[in-house]
Amino acid sequence: MELLNNLSLGFETAFTMQNLLYCFIGCLLGTLIGVLPGLGPIATIAMLLPATYALPPIAALIMLAGIYYGSQYGGSTTAILLNIPGETSSVVTAIDGYQMAKRGRGGVALFTAGMGSFFAGCVATLILAGFAAPLAEVAFKFGPAEYFSLMVLGLIGAVVLASGSLIKAVGMILLGLLLGLIGTDVNSGVARYSFDIPQLTDGIGFVSVAMGVFGFAEIMLNLEKKGAGESFLNKVTTLIPAWSDIKRMVPSILRGTTIGSLLGILPGGGAALAAFGAYTVEKKASKHSDEFGKGAIEGVAGPEAANNAAAQTSFIPLLTLGIPPNAVMALMVGAMTIHNIQPGPQVMTSNPTLFWGLIASMWIGNIMLILLNLPLIGIWVKLLKIPYRMLYPAILVFCCIGVYTVNNSIFDIFITASFGVIGYMFFKFGCEPAPLLLGFVLGPMMEENFRRALLLSRGDFTTFVTRPLSLSLLIAAALLLIIVTLPAIKKSREEVFTEEL
Repeated sequence: MELLNNLSLGFETAFTMQNLLYCFIGCLLGTLIGVLPGLGPIATIAMLLPATYALPPIAALIMLAGIYYGSQYGGSTTAILLNIPGETSSVVTAIDGYQMAKRGRGGVALFTAGMGSFFAGCVATLILAGFAAPLAEVAFKFGPAEYFSLMVLGLIGAVVLASGSLIKAVGMILLGLLLGLIGTDVNSGVARYSFDIPQLTDGIGFVSVAMGVFGFAEIMLNLEKKGAGESFLNKVTTLIPAWSDIKRMVPSILRGTTIGSLLGILPGGGAALAAFGAYTVEKKASKHSDEFGKGAIEGVAGPEAANNAAAQTSFIPLLTLGIPPNAVMALMVGAMTIHNIQPGPQVMTSNPTLFWGLIASMWIGNIMLILLNLPLIGIWVKLLKIPYRMLYPAILVFCCIGVYTVNNSIFDIFITASFGVIGYMFFKFGCEPAPLLLGFVLGPMMEENFRRALLLSRGDFTTFVTRPLSLSLLIAAALLLIIVTLPAIKKSREEVFTEEL
């Protein structure tokens, strides 16, 4: 009964004209930028984050959430029709989706992706609504020691579930932690790592790091890519799948939803991991495994359901514990902080209108995406036919304006450009920058809880292992790190990220 009352409050909030408008704008902008090559959810949110500063907190978060799952959805359109994944998780969709388009079944592939995304998004939002309150109650029992241990587990999870080398992922985490320490120490008032540069005494801006490492770096990488896949828009004749297709896609959507819902909650999890995992499962579970890579509908349905389910359930640890499970949620933490909202269980009690309004807006956003995207397929493809060399100057100008408006500082633009070069080098050396952003966001929070725990225990370091919940989290982190270093597990982990790529 209480859940129904909360959802009623949420829909009452989400159905105001202002919030509906910003939900629509978020879905539209997310899809618009999400279909561009390489500019996935992280880069999209980083670039559009400044646009929400002048908005009320509820409208800003609803818009950002719309941008997130809009960009998740947008990547599938170009992956299927042009073989150009809009973002990482759509790489898997392109494997069979593009082959379906070549065989004249691009419309069916798009419909499958749309319905899989819609169903998974709705189910995952229901999971979020159901589990949010119980998890928030548990979170109220957390003290500084428990929060520190939970963040350690989160960072270890980010390392384990990051693609590429474990050593490089650890390096990115540590670099992010160090960058987060730049600025003035709250307790002593002493400037740390500022190198006598006055602008660094307040620390490096979150937007500058995110925009540089993901926005600017992605633009530079995209400029290196030549050409695009052949468009099969003219072959899109029907969107409705045959009954035989429906019988094959429904189980895949159900499995993908389950996988994505679970992996979205895990620290370091996310849409990309969910999509890769779902594709692997579908290839082994399908009776038509020989069709994979040649246009299997399961290869579109499963990954698309998984990545959208993960996109929704990744809000659970953010809203209930205040801990971002992946880089996109780290951006959401930055957005909440900018609007003077402290992420965590207190949001549900101190600002239930915002909490449940955001959850209700996700259902509305999923409906908007279905109604918005299928009729606009032609527009998205025509947009992609514009040479990227003509698009990137406008994107850069928009990014620079956004960075400047945060503090009205030219210095922030130089910092962003510097991180753009650094991010470009990271990609070139095979270092995934997402763990860096997690470390940057969690670093100050870890330090604060670490010092607070020591103050409460009068400097006794054993407080982290004498408190049962804190000890359990640290043991889980240690076991996770040990398990992933085992040769068999390490090999399986690498296979998940390289499947069919």
